[in-house]
Amino acid sequence: MTPAKVHVEEAGTTGPLLLCLHGIGSSSASFAPQLAALSGQFRVVAWDAPGYGRSPDPDGPLDLDDYADAAAEVIRTRGGSAHVLGVSWGGVIALRLALRHPDLVTSLIVAASSPGSGTDPGKAAAMRSRVPELEALGPRAFAERRGPRLVSADAPPQLVRRVVDTMADAVRLPGYAHAAESMASADLRADLPRITAPTLVLCGDKDRVTGPEAAQALAGGLHKTASVVVKDAGHLANQEQPEHFNAWVLAHLHIVTNPRTKG
Repeated sequence: MTPAKVHVEEAGTTGPLLLCLHGIGSSSASFAPQLAALSGQFRVVAWDAPGYGRSPDPDGPLDLDDYADAAAEVIRTRGGSAHVLGVSWGGVIALRLALRHPDLVTSLIVAASSPGSGTDPGKAAAMRSRVPELEALGPRAFAERRGPRLVSADAPPQLVRRVVDTMADAVRLPGYAHAAESMASADLRADLPRITAPTLVLCGDKDRVTGPEAAQALAGGLHKTASVVVKDAGHLANQEQPEHFNAWVLAHLHIVTNPRTKG
């Protein structure tokens, strides 16, 4: 399938490229803290995945490889390679991207993610069940039901509202259905050892969606990896604790881009 065209938000004009891939209930808007804080040193690009937000609906169903190829096209159009930051579903896409297009991925930052929902029949069924839920409720009510769980119970009300509003503005059918199926079908456990890009695995200590156990499964399967727990953060640590999250991301990027700091 021809890679889908996507809308992106960009910040920064110099430095290495950092591509940001959002979660299944979100959009480029979720990376506002990273676009603002990291663009002084990096060219930061955040996409609306095909069928999300301001990106057009794809011509047909997309699987995980199609999303990875679409992300690869975003990198190719800007030349060279990129560091890739993926949150949740975006992290699964990032891992698949690194497997299919290793020449385009300098390093990975995988946050609040997992090897995929296909690792467990119950998780796969729960993922697929979201599609009729969205169809029945519509985007706003769907977001009101699901959004609050993406941050910790202690998150400020304005953050909860922003997360819910972002989801309501981002999700629609058929795009969400394709994304859910790609996640429900994914099981990357056997593929993780083949990923050569150095990877930072991040997880909020109050993540109620994927949680530290899934992060440990990723870190344990990857060769070149560091694993960090972000304190006082739920699933969307990049939004709930952006200063701490960004500091870890910058530390990782400086290590992998400056050979003198390695080892």
